Amino acid sequence: MNALTAQPNPLYLGIDIGGTKVAAGLVDASGEILFKTRVPMIANRDAAVGFSSVKQAADAVLRANSEVTPAGIGVTSPGPLDPLTGVVLNPPNLPCWRNFPLGDEVGRAFGISARVDNDANAASLAEAIWGAGRGHRCVFYTTLGTGIGTGIVIDGHIWHGRTGAAAEGGHMTIDRNGPQCGCGKHGCIEAFASGPAIAARVAQRMKADTPITCETVAEAWRVGDPVAEVVLRETAGLLTVWLGNIIDLLEPDVIIVGGGVGELMSHWFDFIRASLPKWCVNQRCREIPLVLAKYKEDAGIAGAAALCLS
Repeated sequence: MNALTAQPNPLYLGIDIGGTKVAAGLVDASGEILFKTRVPMIANRDAAVGFSSVKQAADAVLRANSEVTPAGIGVTSPGPLDPLTGVVLNPPNLPCWRNFPLGDEVGRAFGISARVDNDANAASLAEAIWGAGRGHRCVFYTTLGTGIGTGIVIDGHIWHGRTGAAAEGGHMTIDRNGPQCGCGKHGCIEAFASGPAIAARVAQRMKADTPITCETVAEAWRVGDPVAEVVLRETAGLLTVWLGNIIDLLEPDVIIVGGGVGELMSHWFDFIRASLPKWCVNQRCREIPLVLAKYKEDAGIAGAAALCLS
Protein backbone atom coordinates (compact mmCIF):
# COMPACT_ATOMS: atom_id res chain seq x y z
CA MET A 1 0.00 0.00 0.00
CA ASN A 2 1.43 3.41 -0.92
CA ALA A 3 0.62 6.91 0.33
CA LEU A 4 -2.27 7.27 -2.10
CA THR A 5 -4.13 4.18 -0.94
CA ALA A 6 -3.66 5.34 2.63
CA GLN A 7 -5.58 8.54 1.95
CA PRO A 8 -8.91 8.50 3.84
CA ASN A 9 -10.45 11.22 1.70
CA PRO A 10 -11.63 11.05 -1.91
CA LEU A 11 -9.22 11.72 -4.76
CA TYR A 12 -10.04 13.73 -7.87
CA LEU A 13 -8.49 13.54 -11.32
CA GLY A 14 -7.66 17.03 -12.59
CA ILE A 15 -6.83 17.46 -16.29
CA ASP A 16 -5.43 20.78 -17.52
CA ILE A 17 -5.39 21.23 -21.31
CA GLY A 18 -3.28 23.89 -22.99
CA GLY A 19 -2.24 24.65 -26.52
CA THR A 20 1.02 22.70 -26.21
CA LYS A 21 0.58 20.34 -23.23
CA VAL A 22 -1.88 18.36 -21.17
CA ALA A 23 -1.13 18.13 -17.45
CA ALA A 24 -3.01 15.72 -15.20
CA GLY A 25 -2.87 14.84 -11.54
CA LEU A 26 -4.55 13.37 -8.51
CA VAL A 27 -5.77 15.89 -5.94
CA ASP A 28 -7.18 15.10 -2.54
CA ALA A 29 -10.11 16.79 -0.81
CA SER A 30 -7.78 19.21 0.97
CA GLY A 31 -6.31 20.46 -2.32
CA GLU A 32 -2.98 18.67 -2.13
CA ILE A 33 -1.64 17.42 -5.46
CA LEU A 34 -0.43 13.88 -4.76
CA PHE A 35 0.69 12.85 -8.23
CA LYS A 36 1.06 14.67 -11.55
CA THR A 37 2.31 14.19 -15.08
CA ARG A 38 2.20 15.96 -18.44
CA VAL A 39 2.26 15.04 -22.12
CA PRO A 40 2.37 17.07 -25.35
CA MET A 41 -0.96 18.31 -26.70
CA ILE A 42 -1.43 17.59 -30.41
CA ALA A 43 -3.65 20.52 -31.32
CA ASN A 44 -3.04 20.89 -35.06
CA ARG A 45 -4.69 17.68 -36.28
CA ASP A 46 -8.24 16.37 -35.99
CA ALA A 47 -10.48 16.22 -32.92
CA ALA A 48 -9.78 12.56 -32.18
CA VAL A 49 -6.01 13.04 -32.22
CA GLY A 50 -6.37 16.03 -29.92
CA PHE A 51 -8.47 14.00 -27.50
CA SER A 52 -5.93 11.19 -27.59
CA SER A 53 -3.49 13.57 -25.86
CA VAL A 54 -6.02 14.11 -23.08
CA LYS A 55 -6.58 10.40 -22.70
CA GLN A 56 -2.84 9.71 -22.70
CA ALA A 57 -2.28 12.09 -19.77
CA ALA A 58 -5.21 10.74 -17.76
CA ASP A 59 -4.25 7.13 -18.49
CA ALA A 60 -0.71 7.80 -17.27
CA VAL A 61 -2.06 9.02 -13.91
CA LEU A 62 -4.45 6.09 -13.52
CA ARG A 63 -1.85 3.50 -14.55
CA ALA A 64 0.61 4.82 -12.01
CA ASN A 65 -2.08 4.70 -9.31
CA SER A 66 -4.04 1.63 -10.36
CA GLU A 67 -5.52 1.13 -6.89
CA VAL A 68 -7.30 4.52 -7.07
CA THR A 69 -10.78 5.14 -8.48
CA PRO A 70 -11.26 8.90 -8.80
CA ALA A 71 -14.32 10.32 -7.09
CA GLY A 72 -14.64 12.78 -9.96
CA ILE A 73 -12.92 14.21 -13.02
CA GLY A 74 -12.49 17.89 -13.75
CA VAL A 75 -11.09 19.32 -16.98
CA THR A 76 -9.86 22.80 -17.83
CA SER A 77 -9.56 23.92 -21.43
CA PRO A 78 -8.91 27.17 -23.23
CA GLY A 79 -12.12 28.92 -24.16
CA PRO A 80 -14.46 29.87 -25.44
CA LEU A 81 -16.43 26.94 -24.09
CA ASP A 82 -19.80 26.24 -22.51
CA PRO A 83 -19.28 25.16 -18.89
CA LEU A 84 -22.90 24.04 -18.63
CA THR A 85 -22.63 21.46 -21.43
CA GLY A 86 -18.87 20.80 -21.42
CA VAL A 87 -18.62 21.72 -25.10
CA VAL A 88 -15.43 23.44 -26.31
CA LEU A 89 -16.48 25.96 -28.94
CA ASN A 90 -13.60 27.43 -30.96
CA PRO A 91 -10.42 28.15 -28.95
CA PRO A 92 -7.79 29.82 -31.17
CA ASN A 93 -4.92 27.74 -29.78
CA LEU A 94 -6.81 24.43 -30.07
CA PRO A 95 -7.71 24.35 -33.76
CA CYS A 96 -8.47 20.62 -33.50
CA TRP A 97 -11.69 21.31 -31.60
CA ARG A 98 -14.75 23.09 -32.90
CA ASN A 99 -17.97 22.48 -30.95
CA PHE A 100 -16.26 19.48 -29.40
CA PRO A 101 -18.18 17.72 -26.58
CA LEU A 102 -15.17 17.41 -24.30
CA GLY A 103 -17.12 16.60 -21.14
CA ASP A 104 -19.07 13.82 -22.80
CA GLU A 105 -15.93 12.35 -24.41
CA VAL A 106 -14.08 12.26 -21.08
CA GLY A 107 -17.09 10.67 -19.39
CA ARG A 108 -17.36 8.05 -22.12
CA ALA A 109 -13.64 7.25 -21.98
CA PHE A 110 -13.39 6.83 -18.22
CA GLY A 111 -16.90 6.01 -17.10
CA ILE A 112 -17.03 9.01 -14.78
CA SER A 113 -18.92 12.20 -15.56
CA ALA A 114 -16.63 15.17 -16.02
CA ARG A 115 -16.90 18.87 -15.20
CA VAL A 116 -15.39 21.27 -17.76
CA ASP A 117 -14.50 24.95 -17.41
CA ASN A 118 -11.87 27.41 -18.54
CA ASP A 119 -8.58 27.58 -16.72
CA ALA A 120 -9.04 30.94 -14.99
CA ASN A 121 -12.49 30.06 -13.66
CA ALA A 122 -11.23 26.73 -12.35
CA ALA A 123 -8.12 28.25 -10.78
CA SER A 124 -10.27 30.86 -9.05
CA LEU A 125 -12.33 28.07 -7.53
CA ALA A 126 -9.24 26.20 -6.30
CA GLU A 127 -7.97 29.40 -4.66
CA ALA A 128 -11.38 30.05 -3.08
CA ILE A 129 -11.71 26.52 -1.67
CA TRP A 130 -8.10 25.62 -0.82
CA GLY A 131 -5.87 28.59 -1.47
CA ALA A 132 -5.42 32.28 -0.79
CA GLY A 133 -9.17 32.93 -0.95
CA ARG A 134 -10.13 30.36 1.63
CA GLY A 135 -12.60 31.79 4.16
CA HIS A 136 -13.64 34.66 1.89
CA ARG A 137 -17.16 34.91 0.49
CA CYS A 138 -16.39 36.84 -2.71
CA VAL A 139 -13.10 36.09 -4.48
CA PHE A 140 -11.70 37.88 -7.53
CA TYR A 141 -8.83 35.98 -9.15
CA THR A 142 -6.60 37.00 -12.02
CA THR A 143 -3.75 35.21 -13.71
CA LEU A 144 -1.22 37.45 -15.46
CA GLY A 145 0.82 35.68 -18.09
CA THR A 146 0.76 35.35 -21.86
CA GLY A 147 -2.78 36.65 -21.52
CA ILE A 148 -4.87 37.88 -18.60
CA GLY A 149 -7.57 35.58 -17.32
CA THR A 150 -9.97 36.24 -14.48
CA GLY A 151 -12.51 34.37 -12.40
CA ILE A 152 -15.11 35.30 -9.79
CA VAL A 153 -16.22 32.94 -7.03
CA ILE A 154 -19.15 33.85 -4.76
CA ASP A 155 -20.16 31.58 -1.89
CA GLY A 156 -18.07 28.75 -3.32
CA HIS A 157 -19.58 28.94 -6.81
CA ILE A 158 -18.01 30.25 -10.02
CA TRP A 159 -19.91 33.22 -11.41
CA HIS A 160 -20.58 32.19 -15.02
CA GLY A 161 -23.16 34.79 -16.00
CA ARG A 162 -26.19 34.14 -18.16
CA THR A 163 -24.54 32.02 -20.84
CA GLY A 164 -21.28 30.94 -19.20
CA ALA A 165 -19.23 33.73 -20.76
CA ALA A 166 -18.81 35.95 -17.69
CA ALA A 167 -15.64 37.16 -15.97
CA GLU A 168 -13.56 38.00 -19.05
CA GLY A 169 -11.95 40.73 -17.00
CA GLY A 170 -8.75 40.69 -19.04
CA HIS A 171 -10.72 42.25 -21.88
CA MET A 172 -12.01 45.24 -19.95
CA THR A 173 -10.95 48.39 -21.79
CA ILE A 174 -9.05 50.93 -19.73
CA ASP A 175 -8.11 53.17 -22.69
CA ARG A 176 -10.30 53.27 -25.78
CA ASN A 177 -7.37 54.74 -27.74
CA GLY A 178 -4.98 52.05 -26.53
CA PRO A 179 -3.36 49.27 -28.57
CA GLN A 180 -5.52 46.63 -30.19
CA CYS A 181 -5.89 43.47 -28.16
CA GLY A 182 -5.89 39.97 -29.61
CA CYS A 183 -9.65 39.90 -28.94
CA GLY A 184 -10.15 42.73 -31.45
CA LYS A 185 -11.00 45.48 -28.97
CA HIS A 186 -8.72 48.40 -28.16
CA GLY A 187 -7.13 49.22 -24.83
CA CYS A 188 -7.90 46.01 -22.92
CA ILE A 189 -5.79 45.52 -19.81
CA GLU A 190 -4.39 42.41 -21.53
CA ALA A 191 -3.03 44.65 -24.30
CA PHE A 192 -1.05 46.58 -21.67
CA ALA A 193 -0.14 44.20 -18.85
CA SER A 194 0.26 40.70 -20.31
CA GLY A 195 3.77 39.33 -20.68
CA PRO A 196 4.03 39.97 -24.44
CA ALA A 197 2.59 43.48 -24.02
CA ILE A 198 5.17 44.37 -21.37
CA ALA A 199 7.97 43.02 -23.56
CA ALA A 200 6.67 44.97 -26.57
CA ARG A 201 6.67 48.25 -24.62
CA VAL A 202 10.24 47.68 -23.47
CA ALA A 203 11.33 46.80 -27.01
CA GLN A 204 9.67 49.97 -28.33
CA ARG A 205 11.45 52.18 -25.80
CA MET A 206 14.80 50.50 -26.47
CA LYS A 207 14.28 50.31 -30.24
CA ALA A 208 15.57 46.74 -29.88
CA ASP A 209 16.44 44.66 -32.93
CA THR A 210 16.58 41.37 -31.02
CA PRO A 211 13.53 39.67 -29.53
CA ILE A 212 12.61 40.66 -25.97
CA THR A 213 10.44 38.57 -23.68
CA CYS A 214 8.88 39.35 -20.34
CA GLU A 215 11.41 36.99 -18.78
CA THR A 216 14.30 39.07 -20.13
CA VAL A 217 12.55 42.23 -18.88
CA ALA A 218 12.34 40.68 -15.41
CA GLU A 219 16.02 39.72 -15.51
CA ALA A 220 16.97 43.23 -16.61
CA TRP A 221 14.87 44.80 -13.84
CA ARG A 222 16.54 42.63 -11.20
CA VAL A 223 19.96 44.00 -12.15
CA GLY A 224 18.74 47.59 -12.14
CA ASP A 225 17.89 48.30 -15.79
CA PRO A 226 16.13 51.72 -15.84
CA VAL A 227 13.91 51.00 -18.87
CA ALA A 228 12.61 47.80 -17.30
CA GLU A 229 11.95 49.69 -14.06
CA VAL A 230 9.98 52.41 -15.84
CA VAL A 231 7.87 49.99 -17.87
CA LEU A 232 7.09 47.71 -14.94
CA ARG A 233 6.13 50.66 -12.73
CA GLU A 234 3.96 51.93 -15.58
CA THR A 235 2.37 48.47 -15.78
CA ALA A 236 1.64 48.60 -12.06
CA GLY A 237 -0.13 51.92 -12.63
CA LEU A 238 -2.25 50.44 -15.41
CA LEU A 239 -3.15 47.47 -13.22
CA THR A 240 -4.19 49.93 -10.52
CA VAL A 241 -6.64 51.63 -12.88
CA TRP A 242 -8.08 48.24 -13.82
CA LEU A 243 -8.33 46.93 -10.26
CA GLY A 244 -9.96 50.19 -9.19
CA ASN A 245 -12.71 49.46 -11.70
CA ILE A 246 -12.98 45.85 -10.48
CA ILE A 247 -13.37 47.03 -6.88
CA ASP A 248 -15.99 49.64 -7.75
CA LEU A 249 -17.98 47.04 -9.68
CA LEU A 250 -17.58 43.99 -7.47
CA GLU A 251 -16.00 44.97 -4.12
CA PRO A 252 -14.57 41.49 -3.57
CA ASP A 253 -13.37 40.28 -0.18
CA VAL A 254 -9.95 39.45 -1.64
CA ILE A 255 -8.02 39.95 -4.89
CA ILE A 256 -5.74 37.04 -5.78
CA VAL A 257 -3.03 37.32 -8.43
CA GLY A 258 -1.49 34.30 -10.13
CA GLY A 259 0.69 33.60 -13.16
CA GLY A 260 4.33 34.26 -13.91
CA VAL A 261 3.79 37.95 -14.66
CA GLY A 262 1.63 38.17 -11.54
CA GLU A 263 4.54 36.98 -9.43
CA LEU A 264 6.77 39.63 -11.01
CA MET A 265 4.20 42.38 -10.44
CA SER A 266 3.77 41.38 -6.79
CA HIS A 267 6.83 43.57 -6.14
CA TRP A 268 4.52 46.52 -6.88
CA PHE A 269 1.61 45.41 -4.69
CA ASP A 270 2.40 48.11 -2.11
CA PHE A 271 2.51 50.72 -4.88
CA ILE A 272 -0.85 49.49 -6.23
CA ARG A 273 -2.46 49.58 -2.77
CA ALA A 274 -1.19 53.09 -2.15
CA SER A 275 -2.48 54.30 -5.54
CA LEU A 276 -5.91 52.64 -5.49
CA PRO A 277 -7.86 55.54 -3.92
CA LYS A 278 -7.01 57.70 -6.96
CA TRP A 279 -8.76 55.19 -9.21
CA CYS A 280 -11.54 53.92 -7.00
CA VAL A 281 -14.73 55.53 -5.72
CA ASN A 282 -14.73 53.07 -2.83
CA GLN A 283 -12.62 54.82 -0.19
CA ARG A 284 -12.24 51.55 1.78
CA CYS A 285 -10.52 49.92 -1.18
CA ARG A 286 -7.22 49.51 0.69
CA GLU A 287 -8.92 47.14 3.13
CA ILE A 288 -9.23 44.50 0.40
CA PRO A 289 -6.25 42.09 0.55
CA LEU A 290 -4.15 41.92 -2.62
CA VAL A 291 -2.28 38.62 -2.44
CA LEU A 292 -0.39 36.09 -4.52
CA ALA A 293 -2.09 32.83 -5.45
CA LYS A 294 -1.23 29.63 -3.59
CA TYR A 295 -1.17 27.52 -6.74
CA LYS A 296 1.43 28.46 -9.31
CA GLU A 297 2.36 26.17 -12.24
CA ASP A 298 -0.11 23.57 -10.93
CA ALA A 299 -3.08 25.94 -10.86
CA GLY A 300 -4.70 24.12 -13.79
CA ILE A 301 -4.56 20.69 -12.15
CA ALA A 302 -5.83 22.02 -8.82
CA GLY A 303 -8.51 24.06 -10.54
CA ALA A 304 -9.71 21.13 -12.61
CA ALA A 305 -9.99 18.99 -9.48
CA ALA A 306 -11.84 21.77 -7.66
CA LEU A 307 -14.55 21.67 -10.33
CA CYS A 308 -15.56 18.28 -8.91
CA LEU A 309 -16.55 20.02 -5.66
CA SER A 310 -18.56 22.86 -7.16
